[in-house]
Amino acid sequence: MNKVASVSTSVIHETDYIAYLINHAVENQFSVAVWRLPNDSRKHLIISRSPQLLKRNAALEELAQGFIFAPFDRNSDSVYLPADYKFTFTDGALRAPEEPIETTSYTWLEEQLRTVASFKTAKFYTVKKTETSAAAASYTELVMHGVQQIEKGTFEKVVPSRTKMIDLPLGFDIVQSFQNLCDAYPNALISFVSSPETGSWLGATPEVLVSVEDKAIFRTVALAGTQPYNTGVNLRSVAWTQKEIEEQALVERYVISCFKKIRVREYDEHGPKTVVAGNLMHLKSDFTVDMKAINFPQLGSVMLQLLHPTSAVCGMPLEPALEFLQKNEGYNRQFYAGFLGPVHVNNNINIFVNLRCTQLLDSKAILYAGAGVTIDSIPENEWNETEIKFNTLLNVISKA
Repeated sequence: MNKVASVSTSVIHETDYIAYLINHAVENQFSVAVWRLPNDSRKHLIISRSPQLLKRNAALEELAQGFIFAPFDRNSDSVYLPADYKFTFTDGALRAPEEPIETTSYTWLEEQLRTVASFKTAKFYTVKKTETSAAAASYTELVMHGVQQIEKGTFEKVVPSRTKMIDLPLGFDIVQSFQNLCDAYPNALISFVSSPETGSWLGATPEVLVSVEDKAIFRTVALAGTQPYNTGVNLRSVAWTQKEIEEQALVERYVISCFKKIRVREYDEHGPKTVVAGNLMHLKSDFTVDMKAINFPQLGSVMLQLLHPTSAVCGMPLEPALEFLQKNEGYNRQFYAGFLGPVHVNNNINIFVNLRCTQLLDSKAILYAGAGVTIDSIPENEWNETEIKFNTLLNVISKA
């Protein structure tokens, strides 16, 4: 991009661009999504002037390029942000356009910046009222109740969650927080979504829900079990408890059951293996399907409908676990444990479970976390697991 004399004679950094574009969206009642995929140096931003509400059975394959943001409640509509403007950033700078939408966006931004004298801290949408969950005693009681139901045979696993309200630091900077998350968690999807419909959500999630590469290769994962990660640990020597191994195996079986429902037998499964996700370790198995070989071009959409919500965020079997959470969890998860990600960006679909996320309010933030409960669960340990998961974002926000 040409240098803008009214702003500075120096090169504009990506953080200034991102802050300007977020502000432009909020000031004009548009929606904005910023993200960075795992193990990818590129950051992406789209502005959407007219978000769409999508039903559960919407076909991803028919959507224009954009970003999807869906709540935990599978019966509620997803919010889709078609890309009216799209930008890509690499190595701290705005990348030259490589497709028509980036070319028009690039030209539009150049014109906008001609009248900008300086850059401001990014603003974001907030909601005035939101629900939060109860304190420690109530959560451990909820876990105990879940174990009792497992002992009765109601379900094999359930994933109760809770929230934590924190104060945002003075001068909180959403763009700097996003950058900090990118630096801290290279193996996660880092995202910031802000719209009048959803409010503002910041997250760092390791869990792929549905990935479709070049309309040809489908991927998903089974991710469960949690331990703290300490730098230098030999992942091959990590020991997992029977409870954690069984918890992850339940998620694997859930994925396989979804394949069976649609008679997909030609899939590759690798794992489980220990993986690092920020300050945590998990057990992970990878599933891959050659969509062209089985002639199933809509596998991404079909599996998304079947997988969400996964047993990793709800429980198994799904229906009794979901009913238990709706009756006993005591608050609305909103977009926590829903799903999100770019659709048809660089000819790929990358949708993740919305874990390790926070909802941003005016001067506070709500952190969300859950823990997988099986028959071997100890309530105090599950409480501690949610505390560790809160730290994924808390450690970054406190430094923003």
